[in-house]
Amino acid sequence: MEIGAHLPIFGPATTRHVVVGFARRLEALGFDSLWVSDHVVVPFTIRSRYPYSTTGDFPLPPTENFLEPLTTLAVVAGATERLKLGTTVLVLPHRHPVLLAKMLATLDQLAPGRVILGAGVGWMKEEIELFGVPHERRGAWSDEALRIIRACWAPGERVSFHGEFFQFDELGVFPKPAAGAIPIWIGGHTPAALRRVVQLGDGWHAAFPAREVMEPALARLREACRAAGRDFSTLTITARIGLASRRPADEVVAEIKGLADLGVSHVVLETRMRDLDDMVATYERFARDVRPRL
Repeated sequence: MEIGAHLPIFGPATTRHVVVGFARRLEALGFDSLWVSDHVVVPFTIRSRYPYSTTGDFPLPPTENFLEPLTTLAVVAGATERLKLGTTVLVLPHRHPVLLAKMLATLDQLAPGRVILGAGVGWMKEEIELFGVPHERRGAWSDEALRIIRACWAPGERVSFHGEFFQFDELGVFPKPAAGAIPIWIGGHTPAALRRVVQLGDGWHAAFPAREVMEPALARLREACRAAGRDFSTLTITARIGLASRRPADEVVAEIKGLADLGVSHVVLETRMRDLDDMVATYERFARDVRPRL
């Protein structure tokens, strides 16, 4: 089981001192990866329902700092040597896919083989439509975007694409990723998201999954693989979970072992982001009291 942690990308801890200090400390503690989530703006009026809250309310105010994720990973790449660097998840409609492909390939060239693209279609209509993407067609738009990204990373000098949302003739898009490609882990648990995993992804990245939700979703994912003629074992199954600062170690061990029993091979931990000392103390306790028991 590989273990990663969410970087302090939003809230009061979004300073270079905290972000870089946290990254270096977690590398020293033996963690495997660092992750960022993605919002470009937060509207003052949000009518969309936030899917990870029982109330449906988005937890951050529009005046809260929220660092741009790929810029943050670039800083962290320069401050670390070993940690994988991922997005949990990058909202595809926020960025043109050719530009995104180039940004990720550049990051992977400068941090060779360390980058993972966790990708999703997004949920906030107000933010998605700000960038000119129709909310009701964001899934089809994102499918085209993923195909373009893979085309930009593929060997060869020329890239062209003609689809519903994007049309362009031969382009040169360089550099390519250091290892030839970057793993793409698809977020979401809807039937469309699971189909996207099978058709366009290298893995599934589940957000805050309860076992009673995860098990049937995995069954549907296996069935989608069978229908598409894809070997389920070629998919990486991953999950992002919360880590309360004082949660008993036995509970955390049980949750992560339960996910491992379902086939999860990489867990991303997210805790409160108040200040560097508070965050580091939480992950030091995890490294001491939980990691050896996994």
